[in-house]
Parts: sequence; structure tokens; C-alpha cells
Amino acid sequence: MHEQRTIFTVGHSTHDIDVFVELLKSRGITAVADVRSHPVSRLRHFCRAELERHLKNAGIDYIFLGKELGARRDERECYVGGRAQYGRIGWLPDFRAGIERLEKEATSQNVALMCAEKEPLDCHRTILVGRRLAANGWKIRHILADGSIEEHADTEKRLVREMGVERTLFEPDLTREELTQQAYDKRGSQIAFRS
Repeated sequence: MHEQRTIFTVGHSTHDIDVFVELLKSRGITAVADVRSHPVSRLRHFCRAELERHLKNAGIDYIFLGKELGARRDERECYVGGRAQYGRIGWLPDFRAGIERLEKEATSQNVALMCAEKEPLDCHRTILVGRRLAANGWKIRHILADGSIEEHADTEKRLVREMGVERTLFEPDLTREELTQQAYDKRGSQIAFRS
């Protein structure tokens, strides 16, 4: 049996660029896949060109996948009442192509999905992209702001708790997987981009 393939996630948060690069290096990251729809930040060093330069200087590749895997979509069919629907985004040809490209990159590099949010449960990198990757058999590991790792299974348990999803009298036989899917859907509707 072969070892399960791994993809990391990380939020740049308000880190100093040197601290951020060290977070990546400490986990052996060789490529950052930026999944921000618009790779800009009030912290200049996290704007695309600056970030790409800093990563290159550290020997880390930069891959922009914001068009394919970003949460702020141009496709109008992704919105209901002005709010992006993650379930619809997941079926877009561009999104599927982005997942395929990411999976291909991750077969030869140690990749971290990067977005802005510090907390994995506050970001589409976990609720939208990570969910799909986990369903495709990838091991997802979240690099937290302090450098520690949260395994995706633990992130999902936290998600279920924080979303208050539980079995009811009307649905007493829901499986753990079904509860987790409900929690994903609930969190996705809370954090989804509003146009």
C-alpha cells in the first residue's frame, strides 16, 4: 500500500514575510498555490508580484490558481441572491481544471494552498477546495499561524462542533459523513462571497 498523498493549506494572515516563508520552509513546502481570486493585500508583501519575488528568493515556486479555485467567481451561474454557492462552483469546468492542475503539481512538489485567512474554517481553501481534495483521496494538513499542524480530520470534527450539526429526532440515523457534509454546507453559506 502506498503512502497517502498530501497537500498543505496555509493562511498568510498578518505575518511578516520572513515569518511566513519560515512557516513554509519548516514544513518542506516547495510550491505555494495561491487560491485568492484577487491576489492583493493591504500588506504589500502579500500582493502577487511581491509575494512571488519573496518566494522565488526562498526557493519556493509560486502558482496562481485564483481564477480556477478562487471563491469570487465571474460566472453568474454561481450566485443565488448575490451569494456564491460553493456547490455550484465545484462543478465549474475551470474549478475542475484547477483541481486537476493542483493535483498534478502536488505529485512532484510539496504544495501549500494559500489564501488570506488565518483560521482554516474561515476560508474557502478548506471549505471548498480542501473538501474536494479530501474527497479525491488527498491527505490535507493545515499549517496554523503558530506553525503547528491540524490534520483535516480534526478540522472536520471542529467544523461539525462549531456548526452545531447533530442528529435529530427526525434524522436519528445520520452518519458522521452526512453530518460533516451538512456542516460544510452550513459554513460555506456563512463565508461565501457576496457580490
